[in-house]
Amino acid sequence: MTFTALFAILVAVAPANPSAMPPAGVTRTDLQRHDLSIDGRETIQARIDVAPGAVAPWHRHPGEEVIYVIEGTLEYQLEGQAPVTIKAGEVLFVPAGVAHMARNRTAGNGAELATYIVEKGKPLLVPVDEATLVSSRPEKSE
Repeated sequence: MTFTALFAILVAVAPANPSAMPPAGVTRTDLQRHDLSIDGRETIQARIDVAPGAVAPWHRHPGEEVIYVIEGTLEYQLEGQAPVTIKAGEVLFVPAGVAHMARNRTAGNGAELATYIVEKGKPLLVPVDEATLVSSRPEKSE
C-alpha cells in the first residue's frame, strides 16, 4: 500500500487531523512489514521519494531507522547535530526516538530505502514541532 493510499484511508477515518497531511513532494511506498523474533517489535521497509526542493519535516519513530539512499542526494539533520549530505549508495542510522528531518536541495529526485525496527502498534511517524527541539544547530565556538 502506498503512503498516498494509506493517507486516503486515514483522512476518511480522521478528517479533522490536519497534522496527518503528508508533506508536499514526499511519497512513501511501503514494501514489506514483518513481526520480529523480539516480542512487540516489527520491521517495516519503505521507499521514500523526496522531490526537488521538498522537505520531510521534523519527526520521530518508535524505534530505529536505517537509511540507504538509492537515488540522488538528500540532506538529513538529526536533533542537536549539524546537517549531513548523503548521496546514492551511502547510509545513515537514526537512533530510536531521535527527531530528524530530510530535504532535497537538488534539481533531481532523491530516494531512500528506509528500514524501520519499531514497536508494534505505535504510529510509525510522530511529527515534531521544531520549536520544541533541543538546539538543532551546533554551538559556534569563538
